[in-house]
Amino acid sequence: MADELDALLERVPDVGLRSELKDHIRRLRMHRQFGLVFESHLPERVRLPDHPIRRGSRVVRRAAPTEEVPREVLRVEGAKVVLDAGDESTEEAKTGELVVVAEFGDPIFPGLKRLGSIERGGDKPAHLVIKGENYHALEALRFSHVGRFDCIYIDPPYNTGARDWKYDNDYVDAEDAYRHSKWLAFMERRLRLAKELLRPDNSVLIVSIDEREYLRLGLLLEQTYPEARIQMVSSVINPKGATRSSEFARTDEYIFFVMLAAAAPLPLPIGAEWKVVEDKRSAHLRWAELPRSGSGAQREDSPNQFYPVFVRNTASGPMFDSIGEPYHGIRRDEIVVPAGCVAVWPIRSDGSEGRWQISAKALRSAVEKGYARLGQWREEKTTIYYLKRGEQRKVEQGDFPIIGRSSDNSVIVNASDYSPVFIPGTQWRIPSHNAEQGGTNMLKQLIPGRRFPYPKSLYAVEDSLRFFLHDNPSALVLDFFAGSGTTAHAVARLNHADGGSRQSVSITNNEVSAAEAEQLSNQGLQPGDPVWEAKGIFEHITRPRIEAAITGTVPGGAAVEGSYKFANEFPIADGFAENVEFVELRYLDLADVELDLAYESIAPLLWLRAGATGPLIDHRCNEQGDPKRFDLTDHYGVLFDPDHWRAFLEKLPESATTVFVVTDSPSVFSAVAAELPTGVDVVRLYENYLSTFAINGEQ
Repeated sequence: MADELDALLERVPDVGLRSELKDHIRRLRMHRQFGLVFESHLPERVRLPDHPIRRGSRVVRRAAPTEEVPREVLRVEGAKVVLDAGDESTEEAKTGELVVVAEFGDPIFPGLKRLGSIERGGDKPAHLVIKGENYHALEALRFSHVGRFDCIYIDPPYNTGARDWKYDNDYVDAEDAYRHSKWLAFMERRLRLAKELLRPDNSVLIVSIDEREYLRLGLLLEQTYPEARIQMVSSVINPKGATRSSEFARTDEYIFFVMLAAAAPLPLPIGAEWKVVEDKRSAHLRWAELPRSGSGAQREDSPNQFYPVFVRNTASGPMFDSIGEPYHGIRRDEIVVPAGCVAVWPIRSDGSEGRWQISAKALRSAVEKGYARLGQWREEKTTIYYLKRGEQRKVEQGDFPIIGRSSDNSVIVNASDYSPVFIPGTQWRIPSHNAEQGGTNMLKQLIPGRRFPYPKSLYAVEDSLRFFLHDNPSALVLDFFAGSGTTAHAVARLNHADGGSRQSVSITNNEVSAAEAEQLSNQGLQPGDPVWEAKGIFEHITRPRIEAAITGTVPGGAAVEGSYKFANEFPIADGFAENVEFVELRYLDLADVELDLAYESIAPLLWLRAGATGPLIDHRCNEQGDPKRFDLTDHYGVLFDPDHWRAFLEKLPESATTVFVVTDSPSVFSAVAAELPTGVDVVRLYENYLSTFAINGEQ
C-alpha cells in the first residue's frame, strides 16, 4: 500500500503540491499507532461543584447516579435555570439540583485553595499535596512546572474489572465492553500532559502495572514517548502468591522505566539480594587477566598490543623487570631478553599468537601504580593480571583502601568494609518490597483502623526513585495517582538519608470506593456532603498518612509505633524535617480572573512557580483592607501596581528568582521587565495565566 501511494504521488504534476502531500503523509506515518487501536475519542468529564451556574454552562443533575448528556444553560432566573432540552425545547430546574461539568479539552481556569500545612523543614521547599481531578491538576502544573520534573512515579488503576476506578463519573467493571479503550484513553490524556512536565534533557517516568494491562501500557508508552528508552522490570511484591482460580498464583507486578535523554539508572551500593545469582567476586577487587579473550583476540586484530613483558623470579616471588615495545616481526626468539628474565607473550591456549588487553604504555603505568600483578611463577607462561579502569577508580576513591604492596609492587587492599556498587537486573526479588510488610502494615502503623486496597511498599517506591535521584538532592518528583501518599513518604526518606531537599508533588481525588458510594447513597447522601467527603481518599487516607509520616504522630496525636526497617532505620515517631502544603484544586470563573477578583486562588500557583519555598504571598490587600502596591519574599515578588516599580526594584532581594507583574499593558510589562536583573523569571498577570489555560482547551 505504501509503495502504491508513493507511485501515485509521483504522478502529481505540481511540484509544490507533490512536496506538500509527501510531507503530510510522512507525518501521518510517523504518528500511526503501532497496532494499538482504541477509542481515544471516548468522552471524559469532571464535575465542578463550586463553579457558578451561568448562561452557556453545561450542567447535569447532582443526584444522577450515571451521568446523562450535559445540558446547556440558556438563562438563569434567580434560583431557576432554563436548560436546552433539544429539538428546540426547554426545561426548568433549580440551581441546587444542578452541577456544572467540563469535558476534558474544555478550557478551565484553575486555582488552589489552601487546606493546611506542616512546617518542620525550615527553609526547605515544601511538598505539595493536591486534592482534585488529576487531569486538570496536571493542566494547572503547566503554568508552574513545564519541563521541570526530574521524575514522575505513578501507580495508576490496574483496570482489574473490580470497579476500582471511575471513567466519566461512573465506576468501570468487568462487563464494560469498552473497559480497555476507556483505560487507554484515560491514561493517554494524562501521559501526554505528564510528558510536558518532564525535563526533556534528563528525566524518568516510572509506571507500575500488573499483567492485565502491561501489554497495552507498553505499547502506549512506546507511542507517547517514541524518543525514550523503555525498560520493564518484574518485581516480586507477594512471595506467598495471590491465589487465582485455575491460574498460577500472582506474585509479581511490572515496572516500566521510561528514560528521557541522559536519564539512566545509577550504580548504587546495594545488597547481594539484588542479584539473581550471587557473585562473591563482586565484594572484592577484580583482577582481570591481561591476555585478550573472546572476539578480536588475535594478534592481527591489534598488532600494537603484541609485545613482550619481561619478568624474573626472586626469593620474594615473581617481579616485573620491564615492558617491551610492540613487535611486528615473525620470530619472537630474536628479541633480546634481559639477563635473569623470561619474556611473557600473549600466546593463546591453542598456541596461536594473541594480544594483550592494553597497550605497552598503559601497562607500564599500571605496573608503576601497582595496578598490575603476577601470578604463580611458571616462567614464560606466568599469568599477568591488571585492574581495569573501573576497579582502579574503586582504589583511588577509597572504596578499597591500600594497606600494603606485594613483591611485584601490586596493591594490597582492605575489602572488609566494601559494599558492591552496581545496577541490578530486571528481576527484583527484594524482601523490603513485600507489599504486605512495607505497604499494608506500614499504613496500619501510620493511620490505625483505616484501610486502603493494595498500598505500595514504601521501600519499593524509595528504591525505584533512588536509582535515578541518588545524586540529585534537589530533584522534583511528581505522582499524579498519589493514592495512599507513598511517593511523598519515600521522597522524605531519601532526604533524611542524605540531607537532600527533594520536593514532591502528589495529586489525588477524593473519591470513595464503589461499595462506600453505594452505602452512602442508600443513606441519602451524595458527593459534596461532609459525611461523604470525609470518606474520600484524600481526606481519609492520603492527607492523614502524609501528616503522620512527617510529624511522627497518628491521627489523634499519639506517637506512631515501630521503626523503619531495612536501610535507614530509625523510629517512625521521629518524623521528618520537611514542609508540606495541602491544597484543593478549584475552578475559577474567567470573568473573576480578568477583573483581578481571584488572586487568592491563583496565589498558590505563583508560589509554586517560584519554587514553593518560604512564605506565600496570598493576599491582594493588607490587614487594613487596602490594596497592596507590591509584596515580596526572599524568593519572589508580586508587583500589583506597576506605577510603584522603582520602590519594588529597590526592595527586591537578590535571592528572588521570579517576579509577577499585574498589568493589562504589554508596553508597561516590557518596561518593568527590562529593569529587572538578568535571569529573573518575569511573568505577566493575568495574561500569561489566561493564555496558558486557553491553550489547554485546544489540546
